[in-house]
Amino acid sequence: MNTNSRSDSYAAAGVDITAGYKAVELMKQHIAKTVTPGVCSDVGGFGGLFELDLTDIARPVLVSGTDGVGTKLKIAFLLDKHDTVGIDCVAMCVNDIICCGAKPLFFLDYIACGKNIPERIADIVKGVCDGCVQSGAALIGGETAEMPGFYPVDEYDLAGYCTGVVDKRKIINNKEMRPGDLIIALPSSGVHSNGFSLVRKVFDVENTDLKAPCAELGGKSIGETLLTPTKIYVKPVLALLKLIRAKGISHITGGGFYENIPRSIPDGLGAKIDRSAIKILPIFDLIAKKGGISERDMFNTFNMGVGMSIVVSRIDAGLALEILKQNGEDAYIIGEIIESKDKITIC
Repeated sequence: MNTNSRSDSYAAAGVDITAGYKAVELMKQHIAKTVTPGVCSDVGGFGGLFELDLTDIARPVLVSGTDGVGTKLKIAFLLDKHDTVGIDCVAMCVNDIICCGAKPLFFLDYIACGKNIPERIADIVKGVCDGCVQSGAALIGGETAEMPGFYPVDEYDLAGYCTGVVDKRKIINNKEMRPGDLIIALPSSGVHSNGFSLVRKVFDVENTDLKAPCAELGGKSIGETLLTPTKIYVKPVLALLKLIRAKGISHITGGGFYENIPRSIPDGLGAKIDRSAIKILPIFDLIAKKGGISERDMFNTFNMGVGMSIVVSRIDAGLALEILKQNGEDAYIIGEIIESKDKITIC
């Protein structure tokens, strides 16, 4: 820890430089768990260094993604629980780039806060590191910005950035998609990290006991259920792609089914989704009931229990399901690709 750098004047303005040093020391044990063979630098430098291993990658293409946790953070503030939102931050990035077939290589985070409380910052970064371990990415850098007067002292924002690599020949695109191809669902762990502005309104979270057991949720509390981290799909999908040619992959986030599934489908084709096949989680039934939200709006806002969809040929579907299940995913068929002017139909 740097013991020489301290500014009394800056501290009087609300920025404690030494708190930043302490936070870095506390998070180092977590960051160490994410180190992969390509990492060439320690935390604390001006840039994170990563050496690319291009073995078996003839035409490497870098794929990047960036995202944040959004207003789900408000639930973390209310519950004073900060060690899981970092998983959400990583998930929102790596789940996007895996849709291209890219293997995540490294991750960087950005935390902006009203007051740097080292133990809380370390908890946040612990979650980021947990997400990196789950996705196989290395945390090679980041930034903690103490911004008094801009953020309340007990609040912060969290965003991240990841880079992955894929062989150009293996980039997932929809050029081979055909009518009759099947759509596989990968279950979500819950609401994930989108739609929380609506969620917070429905549950009036500032005036609700988020820790009380909820019968509709099997005795779990609303707070615990909402704060469940976003599932990371990287390793199961990479295992699938080693043996199966996926024709399209969609990460179902903001905009739900109606916005995200069409993003992987070419013009002239559409996704016909079997509504009865979807394993809707209890939290979504509760949101719809309590908020008086139409089913159309629910499917246009939330993942409804499906965090990712994958299109494969009908002849590959059985093997695809087997591979995914061997890698911890209770995957199942929710529909098929048809000739259609409408990119998605739920019926």
